[in-house]
Amino acid sequence: MQLRLCKIAITALSSVFLLVVVFNNTTDPNSNYQFVRHVLSMDTTFPGNAGMYRAIQAPILHKAFYASIIAWEALCCLVIGAGTLRLWRARGAPPAEWRKAKGLASLGLTAGLVQWYFAFMTVGGEWFLMWQSRIWNGQDAAFRMFAFMGLSLIFLNQADE
Repeated sequence: MQLRLCKIAITALSSVFLLVVVFNNTTDPNSNYQFVRHVLSMDTTFPGNAGMYRAIQAPILHKAFYASIIAWEALCCLVIGAGTLRLWRARGAPPAEWRKAKGLASLGLTAGLVQWYFAFMTVGGEWFLMWQSRIWNGQDAAFRMFAFMGLSLIFLNQADE
């Protein structure tokens, strides 16, 4: 039972973290919007780099990218939160039912991994060459989020019977 409660707590932390992220992004939208705008514009990458044809200068697309990031974070928050509730309800259940209860939280954590790995590290980091920017490089933060959620997913799905 203790290990199950630990797994519930760690899973809940991912939902709470994302809730705070979504709250910050919606109550102070300009801060992280500037990050998205600079990454997509590629205006702080190495001067004259050969990848500048990828830059997106249209503010409407910057806003669309930013809105999609917030929407994905909110969706992950809701799915992980619902998964946490499902885990809580199954905390005293037989092993087969407990394993089944892990599904929704696992889905939400995986969706979070997709965001940090694909959107931030692959698209932002490599396609828009975010790694070249000393000011707007979010790869370290993206990796931390990927690592936290990845470790949470692994921990949740370890056998505990």
